[in-house]
Amino acid sequence: MLTLRARAAGFRSRLPPRRYGLPTSQRKRNFVTVQQLTEGFLDLAIALPLPPEWPPYSSTIIAVTLVSRLLFTLPVSIWAKKRDWRLEEEVMPELKKAQAVASKVVYSQMSAAKEAGTKEQLKKTHAERVRKLVKRTRDELLRKHRCTTLPTVLIPAITQIPIFVGLSVVFNRACQRPTPLDSESFGTLTSLVHTDPTMTFPIILGLLTLANVESAKWNLSPERREREAKVEKWVAEKREKGEMVVRPANAIRTGLRLVSVARIIVGALVPGGVLVCWVTSAAFGLVQTWGFDWWERRRRLRLLPTSTTSSPPPSSTANDPQRKRS
Repeated sequence: MLTLRARAAGFRSRLPPRRYGLPTSQRKRNFVTVQQLTEGFLDLAIALPLPPEWPPYSSTIIAVTLVSRLLFTLPVSIWAKKRDWRLEEEVMPELKKAQAVASKVVYSQMSAAKEAGTKEQLKKTHAERVRKLVKRTRDELLRKHRCTTLPTVLIPAITQIPIFVGLSVVFNRACQRPTPLDSESFGTLTSLVHTDPTMTFPIILGLLTLANVESAKWNLSPERREREAKVEKWVAEKREKGEMVVRPANAIRTGLRLVSVARIIVGALVPGGVLVCWVTSAAFGLVQTWGFDWWERRRRLRLLPTSTTSSPPPSSTANDPQRKRS
């Protein structure tokens, strides 16, 4: 413990000055902020009552990453999940009813106006008018139930960016020599200051990121699978006619797959301390996704209608010849 404290104190006293393209007062303020966070991390690694066999700095990096995700990103993800459930449980049933009503209204209007055209033209006109009415009703229902799609998708992603960037900057600064992290190894990392010579941690990082991307479609609900099948069928019909159709969801998923490969390349270039933080965050994200899938299955089991109105089993004496004769 004394050795760690002495090394940390020596590191703080030998911090080299940095120059930024900013005024002197602003440079000092920004530098002190990063330096204070780095010193706080070093002090926390010394102060935590960890078992002697645990590497103090690697364990502190993992603990700080997990606590940051638990306190700042997990509540926002739960908030987005509940909005998604309101969309499925409250908006979609009302939207189906509104679609049936809109279809009848448009058909009545077209019949009253006695619109002329071929069967295909009338069918296309009917579908376009129904789509406009349903879209207007959908927007109203989303605002009413507070589950608009854009905030549900963007806010959880935006919330993770400051946490991810902030932790990466602090841990990268702590890995700059002179630092006590130079003498600590973790797994295949010979030092938290060096890159992984075996590429084990970067590959694990890429696989965890890819698994998190692909697991989103492993546990889709029956309603979503049905909607996905309808959308895929519609896209296939459009492409058969020669029309170019791009699905944003597919484009995002493809981009995230490329990010998984890019993270392997970037992970091979960063210090080991930063890499430990990234792998911990990716593992937390994957466990969170699986936890939400389990939560979703439990919710669907509760929503299944109970068979209270099922017919009772036939009586054992219904076909008894003696009971019939009596």
